[in-house]
Amino acid sequence: MAYIGKQPVIGNFVKLDAISVVNGQASYTMQNGGANFTSYANVNQFLVSLNGILQSPTDSFTVSGSTITFASNLVTGDVIDFIIVLGNTLDVGVPSDNTVSLAKLTATGTKDATTFLRGDNTFAEAGGGIEEVDCFGVNDLNINTFTSYTLTSSNTSRISSFSNQTFSKTGTGITIDSNGKVAFPSTGTYYITFDTMFSVLSTTSVEWVGGIIRGTTDDGSNIYDLAENFTNSSSSSGNTDLVGITTSLLFTVSDTSNDKVYFQAVSATSANAIRLGGSDPTLKTKFTIIKLV
Repeated sequence: MAYIGKQPVIGNFVKLDAISVVNGQASYTMQNGGANFTSYANVNQFLVSLNGILQSPTDSFTVSGSTITFASNLVTGDVIDFIIVLGNTLDVGVPSDNTVSLAKLTATGTKDATTFLRGDNTFAEAGGGIEEVDCFGVNDLNINTFTSYTLTSSNTSRISSFSNQTFSKTGTGITIDSNGKVAFPSTGTYYITFDTMFSVLSTTSVEWVGGIIRGTTDDGSNIYDLAENFTNSSSSSGNTDLVGITTSLLFTVSDTSNDKVYFQAVSATSANAIRLGGSDPTLKTKFTIIKLV
């Protein structure tokens, strides 16, 4: 509704509880229904009658909190006839269910179906679960005659299917270059596993085989070992032994341009007697990267 001139004050008009005068006292507590009264904006909302005469706000009395103070001490025989507060501030109370819209909230941030209200009165996006999952496997069925075999873009590919299962990456996915350098799509903490499967041929003694995850924080200028796992292996029974090794770690990416990892399968011998398994069609040698946070 429109108004001509100043819009009237809207609020709850209240007659406060009766106050008994105390001889020689100027200040009194205002109450409404037995509770201290403070729901007002300024002294000009008060109609105060003393001894049948309306008092002038500020000149004859002041208010502060729940206290009204007269300009001079009252004496025996004085009567505070009434105190009426015009248009005092309304307490909303408890809203009914489904009556408060997002527009009524003072919290900062974007208010929509994808956000939630935090304890600090700000809206934030709700966690969407795991953001990144990717997996690459070695292409060839068997790789032999090596002491160190680095996984690269030329000898691995992103897994799309294995056995009777299918797989597709979650999120942007990682990249791997021709030198084996694996780059991450975004900063955060990643859980990395490197699975290697070795075949040790019959009547062969191998001191050890293993998997190493290496890292760099300067885009490959300096490379260092992050995690490694080794095991001794030999085949003396006339049969081929299979040796599986899993190496894993948590890796924090602070700079996607510089923080990267490499994967290497290693052996104590380069003889043809030890081979690294690829896909046939079950996955044997592969690395998996999952972003946690």
